[in-house]
Amino acid sequence: MSDTAIPSQTQSKATPKQTGLAIFSGRRGLKRREALLAYLFLSPAIIIIGLFGLFPLVFSAYQSTRAGLNNVVGRPDGLGQYVRAIDNLAYVLAFWLALFCLVVAIRNVNEIFATARAKEESPWRWLLPAFLSAAGLALMLWLIFTFMPGVLEIGEQLVGFTAEERNELFPQFLAEAWRAPGVSSTFYYALLAFFLSGLTYFLIQKNSKPTLRDGLYTGKWVTAVFLVILAGALIWLTFTEIQTAYAEALEEGESLAIWAQMVTISAGFVLLLLSWLVWRTAAHRDSNMQTFLRFFAAILLMVGGWVLISELPVVIAEGDEDWWISLRTTIFYVIGALPAELFFGLVLATMLYQEIKAKGLFRMIYFLPYITPAVGAAAVFKVLFSGNPTGTVNILLASLGLEPLRWLNEPSGVNQLIGQSLNFTVPEWAAGPSLALVVAIIFGIWKYTGYNVVFFLAGLGNISREYYEAASMDGAGRWAQFRHITLPLLSPITYFLTIFGIIGTFKAFNTIFVLRTGAALGTMDTASLVIFDAFNRDTRIGYAAALGIILLLVILSATALLDRFAKGRVFYG
Repeated sequence: MSDTAIPSQTQSKATPKQTGLAIFSGRRGLKRREALLAYLFLSPAIIIIGLFGLFPLVFSAYQSTRAGLNNVVGRPDGLGQYVRAIDNLAYVLAFWLALFCLVVAIRNVNEIFATARAKEESPWRWLLPAFLSAAGLALMLWLIFTFMPGVLEIGEQLVGFTAEERNELFPQFLAEAWRAPGVSSTFYYALLAFFLSGLTYFLIQKNSKPTLRDGLYTGKWVTAVFLVILAGALIWLTFTEIQTAYAEALEEGESLAIWAQMVTISAGFVLLLLSWLVWRTAAHRDSNMQTFLRFFAAILLMVGGWVLISELPVVIAEGDEDWWISLRTTIFYVIGALPAELFFGLVLATMLYQEIKAKGLFRMIYFLPYITPAVGAAAVFKVLFSGNPTGTVNILLASLGLEPLRWLNEPSGVNQLIGQSLNFTVPEWAAGPSLALVVAIIFGIWKYTGYNVVFFLAGLGNISREYYEAASMDGAGRWAQFRHITLPLLSPITYFLTIFGIIGTFKAFNTIFVLRTGAALGTMDTASLVIFDAFNRDTRIGYAAALGIILLLVILSATALLDRFAKGRVFYG
């Protein structure tokens, strides 16, 4: 028998040695390690999105507040570039954008308290770290606006030096820009805000019971506070710009109606919104009298709204005529191209989904236009639709006994051309898109229909055949099956293609740039082309940036309206 003493069962066991930082130990430490690992994996994507997505947008917003010809730096101009484009509507737009930020912030706060009430929790403790984080983000955003002028001036300061001298002087000029008043201090205040935010978040989490919704509360608080700060900055900027405009007008002996137009147009849009809300609730009334009264009230509100926004054409007339015409041209292009692309895509996809011979070959043929280089294909279309009598399409028309058309050289609207052929005059407001723009619409339909076909084919492949078999047993025909089965189940695909189609057609540039001609007299110039001409031809960099921001807001508004309209109409199964 061994003489080694057997340890008693009651003897305390050796405590395992802990390794690593204390903040990463235990259950909370495990969550922190998982969160840190997730952010490390996401950091490359965050950096790429920040550099190539968010920073260009912020830089465009900065550049739009600068004025000057052929000068990247320019002088501070506030909302001046926007006023040159859309006149006093710029102040209305800035006011409503600030109001939108406040509405989104309030919705975030409501979601916070709704979740907290459902879980019987208190979200207030996360307000302080969220406020500090939002303040840090706002300071970093302000840093770009204060640091950017000095950085952009370096290029002008280095003119005339050799390459070696520029390499030596660049760090010196960059340090001078960093030491400019309000630059480095803003950066250090932002770092301090982020540090205090992380410290308070850690202390609160350490001294309170953790929940799965801590990150949710903090994120929504950060978003709400940041939007409130942004709204406050927009309101302050708008008020300051209006006061400056009134002061300059007083010195020059002129009169302005900025406040009157802001109140009138804003009240008109509010009445239109109220009329829509009242109209929606009219159908859910218990009695016919209540339904009638609500419909009547909605009509009165609608009439009042239209009367109040009658000031809008006056404001539009004071803005940049070329810009408003380009927006109208863009809308013509969207309305003409997008519905046809979706319709032909759905029809062709339905036909190609049937059991036919050479189905794969036809699918490839219809998809070829989309993968064809856009510039080369547009150049071919430019030859085909030449305005010369010897053009390809005109030769085809002549063989059919029809008169040749000017096509890409025709600035007249298609409705005017139809009226001329029928011997009656069409007013200018009803002229419609020019024949030159119709060629661009035809090209867009030709190019993107095959793209839609691929998505619709994928959607058709995901529809179970059991639905059609059950419908056939109930006596439903082909059209009834298509209407009540195929279309509803394809609604997510249709919604997706519509959203991307609106964004793409509003930004249409390269193909129209190749197709347009001087003889079309600018009737093919969409918003993107006007922005490009302002930047490249006129070297009005700040003005082009302002137009780009306005176009972005138009696209976001159109997308939001479509999303609102499609809500409840898209069937996800």
